[in-house]
Amino acid sequence: MPDGTPARSPAAAVLAAVSRDVRSCAPVGASHAWTLHQGELDDGRRFFAKVAEGHAEALAAEAAGLRWLGEVPGGAAVPDVLAADGGVLVLERVEEHGAGAAAAADLGRRLAATHRAGARSFGAPWPGWLATLPLDNTAGDHWPDWYARHRLLPYLRDARDRGHLDSGDVARLDRVLDGIRELAGPQEPPARIHGDLWSGNVLWGRGGAVLIDPAAHGGHRESDLAMLQLFGAPHLERILAAYDEAFPLADRWRDRVPLHQLHPLLAHVCLFGRAFRGQLLDAARRLGAQ
Repeated sequence: MPDGTPARSPAAAVLAAVSRDVRSCAPVGASHAWTLHQGELDDGRRFFAKVAEGHAEALAAEAAGLRWLGEVPGGAAVPDVLAADGGVLVLERVEEHGAGAAAAADLGRRLAATHRAGARSFGAPWPGWLATLPLDNTAGDHWPDWYARHRLLPYLRDARDRGHLDSGDVARLDRVLDGIRELAGPQEPPARIHGDLWSGNVLWGRGGAVLIDPAAHGGHRESDLAMLQLFGAPHLERILAAYDEAFPLADRWRDRVPLHQLHPLLAHVCLFGRAFRGQLLDAARRLGAQ
């Protein structure tokens, strides 16, 4: 926004994005660089909106990811994108109901269908973002090398440059990178993944689970499952069992969970500092890096 131009009110920003009247628009908090709002349009639809006019590219990437995930018949549900324009993202609002075991199993099966839909390559055709951190979505065809080059190394350097990791920490993680081809397990084709699937990005609506806030891209399907395990999730073992039944996982996939958790843990170190350093280094130790 040019200097001297007054900021639009959230209601005005939503109105401009959806091109229809807004009956109500109330703030519900803030997250990273955006403010959060909910309300109702003149046709009765309830919406949830993010407004961050200085971060239009990040919200556009989120919208692209939601649409891409939502293309899969029988896949994991995502909210409809009502509008994405000029630093405003307006979504269908999810009325939360609570997680049950049956809904968790259904999520496992639907997530398997989403992953099976695949991607043209590792990466994505849009610029990636994880919160306010850029993600390099350059295409690749060999997951271990792609993961090291485009997910781990950029955030490892960023965390070091911010002073959150010391030289010994970096050396330990470098040893993981040196052995990543052996640690990665059997080769798999690119899966259509959510990319930031911690439990807070799973809303439990009346019709089942709805996935929000993706960093969607072609990735390794074990990455989504590892992210679900990072901070816990309701009925986690039901989700995993139903997934494995629908789309069987490669042998020893649980041994590879720490490898897939390195990227989100590095992101947390970059965003929140040394509070997540111990968890990151523990994951590296579990992979054999001393």
